[in-house]
Amino acid sequence: MEEAQHSRDKAAIQHLYNNILPSLANRMHGNLTEITPLFHDFLLERVVDVWTKSADAGDDTPISIENGNVQQMGLKLRLEGFQGAGAPPFDVTKDLVFLLGHSTYEVGPDKNSVWVEKLYYEKWAETETAEIAQRWCDDLIEDITQRLESLT
Repeated sequence: MEEAQHSRDKAAIQHLYNNILPSLANRMHGNLTEITPLFHDFLLERVVDVWTKSADAGDDTPISIENGNVQQMGLKLRLEGFQGAGAPPFDVTKDLVFLLGHSTYEVGPDKNSVWVEKLYYEKWAETETAEIAQRWCDDLIEDITQRLESLT
């Protein structure tokens, strides 16, 4: 492999954004079919952090996928208006964060938890996508359960 395939650049970031995130989102969405009807509305979207600058970045280069200098991206779920019997309505948000390092990226539910670390362009096995999506959904169910327990 060329050195370019070992480090974060525009093509690597576009690959994650256009291929890996949608694949994970589709799997997660499929896992949420029993959860989303409990809420009035839901949104699962790709997000890109265009605020966090790399320590070695110049001050005048805007952070963007096009410039290949994004530090973080991921998926954000927003469930609004829980409609369960006996519980007041509430909203839930849940993230899946991709922290983009120089030669690898880390995937987890937040900046401090790493579920998997991968090289750029390293293929995701279907089982890996399924495992991450399932783990994320299990965490979400746990969050909702704790929220309900705190309300009753």
